[in-house]
Amino acid sequence: MFEFELPEKFRRYVPLAVWLIVVLVLLLIPFQIISYGYLPGDDALRHCAKAVSGKPWTEVLVLNPDIYKGEYEFGWNKILGAVHRITGWDAESLLIFSVAALFLLVNGAVLTGLKRPEAWFVALLAAMIVSDLPQRLLLGRPFAVTMAGLMIILLVAQAARPGWKYFFLFAGLFAGCIYVHGVWYLWLLPLAAFIFAGEFGWARLVAGAWLAGTALAAMLTGHPLDYLTNALLVMFHGVGQHATNRSQATELQPFGGDILALILVGALAGLRLLTKSSAPAFARSPAFWLMCGCWILSFRVGRFWEDWGWPALMVLIVTEVQCLLVPRFGEDSLRRFLLTLILGLATFLAVTSDLNGRYTKNLTTPFLSVKEHPELAGWLPEKGGILYSPDMGVFYQTFFKNPTGDWRYMLGFESALMPAADFKTYQNIVWNQGAAEAYRPWVEKMKPADRLVIHGGKGERPNIPQLEWYYGITGTWIGRVPRKDGPFPLKSLQ
Repeated sequence: MFEFELPEKFRRYVPLAVWLIVVLVLLLIPFQIISYGYLPGDDALRHCAKAVSGKPWTEVLVLNPDIYKGEYEFGWNKILGAVHRITGWDAESLLIFSVAALFLLVNGAVLTGLKRPEAWFVALLAAMIVSDLPQRLLLGRPFAVTMAGLMIILLVAQAARPGWKYFFLFAGLFAGCIYVHGVWYLWLLPLAAFIFAGEFGWARLVAGAWLAGTALAAMLTGHPLDYLTNALLVMFHGVGQHATNRSQATELQPFGGDILALILVGALAGLRLLTKSSAPAFARSPAFWLMCGCWILSFRVGRFWEDWGWPALMVLIVTEVQCLLVPRFGEDSLRRFLLTLILGLATFLAVTSDLNGRYTKNLTTPFLSVKEHPELAGWLPEKGGILYSPDMGVFYQTFFKNPTGDWRYMLGFESALMPAADFKTYQNIVWNQGAAEAYRPWVEKMKPADRLVIHGGKGERPNIPQLEWYYGITGTWIGRVPRKDGPFPLKSLQ
């Protein structure tokens, strides 16, 4: 069947059919996953809730004014806010938009740099099997814009010579990525990769475009200096202020080396030897050096690998596969069409597979919402109150379901942004694994409008007698200052 050749009148439609298959599969993937009832579990929730609330973070979180200087992902919040105003969508609809739009943006961006789009199926399939990276592309978070820009730059640079048109292209990409996702300083990583690869012409172009794009993005925010310095402050405090890794956000913690990814790199090296690949040598590839550098840096912070190293590895994969396909599968051959069908089916099934409930875990997640749980009336914070909790998930889920709630959260999306005394309390709670005594500073300053949320089973009432407790939803206790008797002295815990 693979040796059969199509009649001439049909052969000219094969390239178009291949593109249609690739586009259709990539379009179906996010909507198939959304149809499961999938909701991401972290930052996408707070971005969408903020758009609906219309509030600045200073009215949502209790912040340390010495650290927080303004929006960190200014552009993305602006985009979601505009979508909300135009469409009237609620937070859940905005979340669906975020998941689908950002997944399609990353994949569409890569396809613009490929001659054989079916090669991208191989990269997606390999990433899903080895690391489930495509699942990360479905989190609906603005780092996807940075990943898209990074892969475009790496693909363009390996296929062309430096020129002014690429300077303006890259400057526009940098401006868009930095406006949406404020990590302007991390673009020094690909710049260093170009230098290590010996691509000095491209390095000069990338450096100039990065400076121009950063300046443009900062000016678009209306607060250029605050936008740039705030990104650095969040980075320094988010990584360096914690006494242990345990109190850091999970993705800022170290990773273990991703041995399967290293095996995959070895397989790519073996493949190029066996096939005498025409792909650029690894030593001359900025993608290779970026991957290596981020793998090393990830032993300190895992996101180096997830957000920068893996996209570089995927560029290596798709480049190798494309060089393998071009001489072996005719552009208009039946073999190419059938291969695309097989790869498309495998990729769709692998990415959309609900393995271990990865897309449906949220279906059983209870939310602190009076609308969904009327029995919680009186147990959520009151007007002007503060919701205390050492669990970021409480903030993400509660803010998502109550975007217009007239209270603030002590712990939000980054613990280092808390006031210094409260950050110390939070670290003490984590250090002592949630011991009741560690909550003392929060409990002593709680007002009647405030609430303290702690996870635990129904028979595990928190040992904090100064508060009255209610087992609100599965696995969650809500504490408040007693209505009649008032708080009484904290008993020392033995």
